[in-house]
Amino acid sequence: MNKFFSALIIFVTLISTSALANDDKFDYDKFVKQYYQAMTNTQKPGASKKDLEHYLSFLTDDVGNQHFPNAPDDSREPNGKKLMREGMSRYLGVHTGYEANIIEYIAGYNSVALKHKFSAKGQRSDGSEFSYSKVVLDVIELENGKVSVIRRYGQ
Repeated sequence: MNKFFSALIIFVTLISTSALANDDKFDYDKFVKQYYQAMTNTQKPGASKKDLEHYLSFLTDDVGNQHFPNAPDDSREPNGKKLMREGMSRYLGVHTGYEANIIEYIAGYNSVALKHKFSAKGQRSDGSEFSYSKVVLDVIELENGKVSVIRRYGQ
């Protein structure tokens, strides 16, 4: 019986070590840079549906998206990606100017905290102009290398 438990412990340890080793291979630096580029491309003047679809390819189908203070719910929805597509499509190409950069980020196990700043200007459908500049913190949870939850804390 002791041999069975010893073998079981060794097996569980090997599986755990293998899972950790696989996580160690995930390149957080590369992911953050690619994700951020894809995200900001959806905001630039002339952003297209192709830019939007590329950004959405980083997300799980059931992504949860929380955006304080406007959208305080971070529930993952079965159609979360579809909802983001619909919401973001309304704003595609409205900016006449957009600048963004990463201030800093830290990565943890299946998560990234990304502090970044951006500024935009554009024209609303009624012809009035707008401009804004923000510094925000995005806390991103990952599942199998894709974004499963986005929490945006802004000023």
